[in-house]
Amino acid sequence: MRYTLFIALLLTGCSASNAIRYETAEEALTRGQEAFAEEDYIDAAAYLNGVFDFGRTHQYAPDAQLMLARTRVELGEFVLAEADYQRFTQLYRADPRVPLAEFELATVFEKQSPEYQLDQTKTERAIDAYRLFIARYPDHEKAGDAEQRITALRGKLARKHLASGALYERREMYEAAALTYLGVFDRYPDTEWADDALLGGMRNYKLFADLSIPSKQRERYELAITQYDRLVSVFRDSELIPEATRLLRSVEVAMEGIDTQGDASAGAAEAAMAPDAASGASM
Repeated sequence: MRYTLFIALLLTGCSASNAIRYETAEEALTRGQEAFAEEDYIDAAAYLNGVFDFGRTHQYAPDAQLMLARTRVELGEFVLAEADYQRFTQLYRADPRVPLAEFELATVFEKQSPEYQLDQTKTERAIDAYRLFIARYPDHEKAGDAEQRITALRGKLARKHLASGALYERREMYEAAALTYLGVFDRYPDTEWADDALLGGMRNYKLFADLSIPSKQRERYELAITQYDRLVSVFRDSELIPEATRLLRSVEVAMEGIDTQGDASAGAAEAAMAPDAASGASM
């Protein structure tokens, strides 16, 4: 019994020593900043929230709000971080740090962007947020960084759509695969996957033509050649050009086969008509 009471008193004393205490908004902010610097983000959040006990219009409230949003990020509480950044930009619109807060909000969306195989809603939100930031603050020091982040995020979207093309290809749905690959090039020509998309379109138009009826083969092989021309024109230094060139040669061979078959068919038709012509002459 005494041992249990001693433990209870000990735990109570430890809890009291670690309690969050402050008497003014300035003290709560200072302690929150110190805890943040020491990477004690749980205590930092508690102290920073304490500033709001003195009102959202207090002179230290904007500082606390912005740091609280950053604290939420460090804690991995991204939904709360989004809310706190939005609260800062809405309540303290005249604060000169609003542009930076909007940029940091976009990075919160970016942090939640998953692997390319998964749903990309957060990726798209991040792109939209960065674009809005650039539109509002084109001369901001973070504008260039935002542009680079947009390109990287768009690359993730391109890769996701490229994977959809690959899925059609594995299922031998070659026309759908070709169209999907070319859609990647049309939508994301500035990404690292654009030349892969053209090669994929070329490859699948060739496969589609191989399985087509003879009367449709030539036009479909020509679609494959068109993608080759686009690839070597737009991406002259692409590492995929040798592979595309080998594929082009196989397309040309296939087209030569069509011509050979056409010549043979024409020759057979002429031979079939020759006896009739001879009979007509004798008559």
